[in-house]
Amino acid sequence: MDCQRQSTTPGPLDGTQTFRVTHVFHPLRGQEFTLVDQRNAWGDDRVYFHDDTGRLRRLPTAWTSAAPPDAFVALSAGRSHFRVEDLLQLVALIARQRPVRAPARERRGKGGVK
Repeated sequence: MDCQRQSTTPGPLDGTQTFRVTHVFHPLRGQEFTLVDQRNAWGDDRVYFHDDTGRLRRLPTAWTSAAPPDAFVALSAGRSHFRVEDLLQLVALIARQRPVRAPARERRGKGGVK
């Protein structure tokens, strides 16, 4: 059963589709492979391909150029450095932090008496 997604993007004349590994820390980053299949497995969308040794391998689609563009990135067109979800996580992280006490010298005030 072929679960390959249909695309309106023109592909090569022979019908093969390729993708590039884009994950920053993946050892295959920048390499291009022929897409064998793309399907949901273990709750995540994955691409299947043969490596240089012919072994069938898989990667999360999000780590490749086969992933659809992030909607936020596309809409913001580079105008924002932070995503809303990330900012909300930062707010929650800051809220969980214990208040930091000022050193004793600063708590006494400007002309503080010992």
